Amino acid sequence: MRKQQRVYTRREILERSTLGLLGPHLVVRSAAAAPAQKLPYRWVYLQCNLQVDAEVTRLKRILQRTAAAGYNGIVLSDYKFGFLDKVLPVYFQNAQTVLQTARQLGLKVYTTVCPIGYSNELLMNDPNLAEGLPVKEATYRVRGQEAVLEPFAKASLTNGDFQKANGNRLVGWSFQDNPGDSTFADSSVERNGLPSLRIEESKKRNARVMQTVAVAPWRQMRLSVWAKTADFQGGDQVGSVVLGTDGKALTYMQWDFAPNQDWRQYSVVFNTLQNQQINVYMGVWGGRGGRLWFNDARLEEVGLLNVLRRDGCPLEVRGEDGQRYREGVDFEPVSDPFLMKSPGDYDIQHEPPPIRLTQQSRITDGERLVVSCYHPVPIYGWEVSCCLTAPKVYTLLRRQLELIQRYFHPDGFFFSHDEMRVANWCQLCQATHKTPGQLLADNVRRCSEMARAVSQQAEQFVWSDMFDPYHNAIADYYLVNGPLTHSWDGLPQQMIIVNWNHDHDKQSLRWFSDRGFKQILAGYYDGTPESIRDWLQDARGVTGVVGVMYTTWQQRFDDLEAFAKAAWG
Repeated sequence: MRKQQRVYTRREILERSTLGLLGPHLVVRSAAAAPAQKLPYRWVYLQCNLQVDAEVTRLKRILQRTAAAGYNGIVLSDYKFGFLDKVLPVYFQNAQTVLQTARQLGLKVYTTVCPIGYSNELLMNDPNLAEGLPVKEATYRVRGQEAVLEPFAKASLTNGDFQKANGNRLVGWSFQDNPGDSTFADSSVERNGLPSLRIEESKKRNARVMQTVAVAPWRQMRLSVWAKTADFQGGDQVGSVVLGTDGKALTYMQWDFAPNQDWRQYSVVFNTLQNQQINVYMGVWGGRGGRLWFNDARLEEVGLLNVLRRDGCPLEVRGEDGQRYREGVDFEPVSDPFLMKSPGDYDIQHEPPPIRLTQQSRITDGERLVVSCYHPVPIYGWEVSCCLTAPKVYTLLRRQLELIQRYFHPDGFFFSHDEMRVANWCQLCQATHKTPGQLLADNVRRCSEMARAVSQQAEQFVWSDMFDPYHNAIADYYLVNGPLTHSWDGLPQQMIIVNWNHDHDKQSLRWFSDRGFKQILAGYYDGTPESIRDWLQDARGVTGVVGVMYTTWQQRFDDLEAFAKAAWG
């Protein structure tokens, strides 16, 4: 039953709150606010960029309002916390100004640390530490001094250029919603001489095309398409979904379209995993009106795109006869020069690198090679999780904690274990013979021990979702290889849970309470500020609810005072 529960991601919560679609737990009921003395932790979550001078002025205004409204603490979250040894000196000057202002106002300061899940800031130090999915025995062909990918011949879209149609029904596509009604073959809107698929759906209907494609297992693929819009109003989901034969999603991408935009290319990468067939969907789910055109859709194998080079992610090159070739001897050292070339971003639209032979190589011209490697999969276009086992990850986490302590001396560390969507694929993780839940338990335990070694006095907090069986600590979560259950076994008893399970709040609150954990309610989420009353009402009778946090992901602080009034009056 638990697998079937609908749990929204942070992104979905943000989008649904904007549209007024959140569930009944956000409907205001007549409930009394909790007395402030019963909420010793009254926080505001502040995402910031302390490298920018103007940010200091903005934060000082928010801090003054925070203190005046009765809050007593702030959580500072800055992407640059992941690489504090690389920032400019002005960063620390700005940080000290903000810290001094907060403490003069009587506000305690807590900082986010250990980004396990949204790990891009940590991976800025070494992008090869991303968790990688395996490519197994991709085929390359030697042409002179280079070996280039020889893709699986059947792994491409039929009529992806939309040139063949019987009326408005596209040839070669296995499924099409409402041809001539909401999906059209449109030769009047072209790009580079190619016709388009036009989506012009009435509200709340699906308007999609789907094609079943034969693929080789364990290959890295890229799906790309060009799109333009006119008065487009979006939908519940827009873009593409790729499913395996078991119905499991292989892609997680929400393409963002402006209401009126000219042609722009969109892409997503994925691993075929064990599948020999995939179902490729493109279109709109639950549309809200307007027109969207797709043009020149392509599915291609991309081999060494963003290839990871670290222990646990080996690159193997063999001949068809099993002969293993040596890097640096038979072929030049392999790397992708565009791996996180843009800070924090694993670009997926560049061309993958070839394999270049050395002068003394034993590999012959025309020879077919079998290549295995590992690659990251950015979730929703950018989120990449780090490996849970690589020793250098823990070196960097320890370094982050030491630098945060040196420059911020926080009252507590807030562990950013949150929505970890890829895990337990690389050889280092597999060699432990542990489940991803056990690996995550080990990780949070080690993070806690490192934080305690850095500061005995600092309190410790963590997001709830990855340790909550009513949220993300479940058997089948995104591209996590195995169950996340029992991740909670690694939580030290003194750690305070910052709970954001709005959809199953009663079960979640009771579950953590029964295990002796104190909890802070992460409310608001750019919704209705008075909704915190409902959550506090649901928490009555639950032991250990010790605070609330005003949590905004849209930098909306207009409701700061209204939230405080609803929470403690």
